Amino acid sequence: MEAQVLGPVSITTGGHAVMPSARKTKQVLALLLLNANHLVSVPTLIEELWEDKPPASAMTTLQTYVFQLRRMIAEAMPSVSPKDVLATTLNGYVLQIPPESLDLNRYEQARMLGLRHYATGEFRQAADSLRTALGTWRGPALADVKTGRLLDSEVVRLQESRLTAHETCINAELAIGEHGTLVSELTGLTAQHPMHEPFHRQLMLALYRAGRRPDALNAFRRLRSTLVDELGLEPSREVQSLHQSILSADPALDHDHALALR
Repeated sequence: MEAQVLGPVSITTGGHAVMPSARKTKQVLALLLLNANHLVSVPTLIEELWEDKPPASAMTTLQTYVFQLRRMIAEAMPSVSPKDVLATTLNGYVLQIPPESLDLNRYEQARMLGLRHYATGEFRQAADSLRTALGTWRGPALADVKTGRLLDSEVVRLQESRLTAHETCINAELAIGEHGTLVSELTGLTAQHPMHEPFHRQLMLALYRAGRRPDALNAFRRLRSTLVDELGLEPSREVQSLHQSILSADPALDHDHALALR
């Protein structure tokens, strides 16, 4: 069994993906998967489905969604009891699956390993682990689920985690001299995130170290223009300091003299 939330939500068993078609049933499954092997209370599920305005039939309707999920589990895994996989407790429900079968758990394990390597200066190992973590993503988290208030906050949290992991991975790769291979990736990332300063800082440094000083300065100008036009803000002190260092061709920016930006 494989369960995925880092992209479209799905459960795959025997090579076949199974997924409820009803919107709110899929919502329930997403919340259960994000909390796999932990209790999700009935009030929490009701809040996600209907926020502050649950219908009088909320409890009965929720039980119907759980029944639909159990029927899906029975079809996908006829050798197990659906009530053992999606268990009822006194206060709610627990989706019980092997931790390694969920992509979110594999992502977190690889991400944390990468961060530990990075903190101790093991940049090659950090980059490898963080690339493994990033490779578990197949698109935006819960990409095909219409989310409520609780799932919305989870999507934001996961997106921030993904961005931070990506930044750290690129810092590690800059630290081991891979600036030339990072330019293309960072060009795409800055286009996707036009006001995300860390990616722009990394692109400026990668371009400079690749011998493309004018392009590095142009990257700064694009970022500054976007921030001023959209928010009325100048780039951060860190970005402006890097810009000045590029203008003066500061030897401290060379890979032989400095590690990646932190």
